[in-house]
Amino acid sequence: MKIDVFAAFAVLVFLAVADCGSARADSLDGTLKKIKSSHTLVVGYRADSWPFSFATEAGKAAGYSVELCQRIATGVQQQLGLEKLDVKYVEVTAQNRFQSVADGKVDIECGSSTMTLSRMEKVEFSSMIFVDGASVLAKKQSNIRRFADLAGRKVAVILGTTTETALRDAMNSQSLTLELVPVKEHGEGLALVEAGQADALASDRVILVGQMLKAKDPLAWALSEDQFSYEPYALMLKRGDWNFRLAANRVLARLYRSGEVADIYKKWFGPLGDPSGVLVIMYVLNALPE
Repeated sequence: MKIDVFAAFAVLVFLAVADCGSARADSLDGTLKKIKSSHTLVVGYRADSWPFSFATEAGKAAGYSVELCQRIATGVQQQLGLEKLDVKYVEVTAQNRFQSVADGKVDIECGSSTMTLSRMEKVEFSSMIFVDGASVLAKKQSNIRRFADLAGRKVAVILGTTTETALRDAMNSQSLTLELVPVKEHGEGLALVEAGQADALASDRVILVGQMLKAKDPLAWALSEDQFSYEPYALMLKRGDWNFRLAANRVLARLYRSGEVADIYKKWFGPLGDPSGVLVIMYVLNALPE
């Protein structure tokens, strides 16, 4: 019996590839395994971090970070070969977002979370998705133009955030005395300033611009000229979940390489102007080759 060597070789290659595919499916672990079995991706989002993550009037999750996670969901669905993947949105707060990720209550947090070394002890982070810095927002009539103008004033800030830490560091380095007024969400801080119970609201600049646009009279507000922190944003995942992080980073890198991220940026940040030079560099540096 004559044996077709090339045909036999082709069969062996096919079996090897099929076996590798099976091995990859069987070796799924962590979040990817959970998603494949449940056909569901659970996304944590912030309701008050426009334009990154917020709840619409209809109560739906939306924003720049949320859209990036929607793109990641599509990428994961394709990677796992699922005909359908449901995306379930769970609201998280500045206070419970880290524990929600660590406990597996959400698979990925899509908000405005700053990536720090200390936070890496609790959660995993994707590639960077944005770069910002902290400042303060105040009524123009308060004449708060620079950080030094906050001396003796009341500043609303969400406790447990990188903004609070940076604010305290700036206070110490400049020997300023001011009163911190704790709030749970940005909207609460804006309301306190509106009511005269605080003089300024501290947060990241883009978020402050978002709050200013939501105010009764946006033209009555002004951002401080100073920026007192560096805030590299990333998506949060469960610590040690390398495969899911790789899947998320693969989608982000493709968006950055292709330039599609420019359209996403324009959709959510268009009214705020073009991306800064630092942000453009961030996109380039995270456009990792496949």
